[in-house]
Amino acid sequence: MEKPLEGILVIDFSQYLSGPSASLRLADLGARVIKIEKPIIGDSCRTLYCSNVVMNGESSMFHAINRNKESYVADMKSPEARKKVYKLIEKADVLIHNYRPGVVEKLGIDQKTIQSINSGIIYAELSGYGKEGIWKNKPGLDLLIQSVSGLTQLNGNDGAGPVPIGLAVVDILSGAHLTQGILACLYRKQIKGIGGSVAVSMLESALEYQFESVTCFFRDGGAPTVRPKTNSAHAYLGAPYGIYATKNGNIALAMGSIPFLGELLGCLELTNYPEPESWFTKRDEIKNILANHLKQKETKYWLSILEPADIWCAEIMDWKTLFDKEAFKILEMIQEVNMSDGYTFKTTRCPIQVNGAWLTSEIGTPKLGEHTEAINQEFYSSN
Repeated sequence: MEKPLEGILVIDFSQYLSGPSASLRLADLGARVIKIEKPIIGDSCRTLYCSNVVMNGESSMFHAINRNKESYVADMKSPEARKKVYKLIEKADVLIHNYRPGVVEKLGIDQKTIQSINSGIIYAELSGYGKEGIWKNKPGLDLLIQSVSGLTQLNGNDGAGPVPIGLAVVDILSGAHLTQGILACLYRKQIKGIGGSVAVSMLESALEYQFESVTCFFRDGGAPTVRPKTNSAHAYLGAPYGIYATKNGNIALAMGSIPFLGELLGCLELTNYPEPESWFTKRDEIKNILANHLKQKETKYWLSILEPADIWCAEIMDWKTLFDKEAFKILEMIQEVNMSDGYTFKTTRCPIQVNGAWLTSEIGTPKLGEHTEAINQEFYSSN
């Protein structure tokens, strides 16, 4: 299958998760991604462990987000190495970095320099807090951005304190936003023949992620966020929205009419709340009644009642349970990729379908500097 971005060359200076998540998506869409890494240590993510799982001598996190790329080692402080990298940049369509302000000037990859080498390039940069202001040099780490952006005030029950999302959600969101900007500029380049620049900050991505709640905040006159006392799944939505224990597991309930739920589930107390306004003003009271009722029978029993009535609900599953379901298996969401030394591992595929086909690739993670010599021969020796 010919992929949409075949023929596009991306030079990727980014490290850790945010920038590499953007270049991973471009690679899955067909772009050739050459990852520029420091000598000896490479991308710091190679030794950044999200667990004690070591895969082929390196971090599982690095493998998950850097498959389907090439690795080129260059000491950008060396004039000779820099000259070679500039040869790659002359041919590139996109350059990505996520360095703090000031670093790119030292490395010779600031926007002015790069666009003087290749005026048609799309210069894409990702920062923690933006390029201006007193926060610009603060470390752009996911947990820290979650903490200052208000995200940790939306999760968990009232009284539980700040609760972060248990994934690097801001890294991935900001990478997705960077990818969107890059794709828009690639489209403009195709029709107008001009390059451009794209800039995304993690803080802005985290705030935009909360657009619904931020809008409510301003509409409420700046009233503080009040999470449900129990069974919370959303700081603003009314009952029954949340997760509830059953006799043998847990079940998720989204929006729905409280009196109708009461009749359907045989919980007559819920029929005492006919006014939709009460589902918000008395949500803790309603949730307590519903929670006590749902504990009486097993998940399968409740689903057999709720699903035929078109109530939005779901069984709470762990990965093992999900992966064993036929509904999951038919998606073929897990792919096996191969490294050049024979090491193989399973990971997720790109979730995008193009022309009815999934975007998959068997190419695993590059060893540090694995492609340096071949790339030099391709781009440098011939000139």
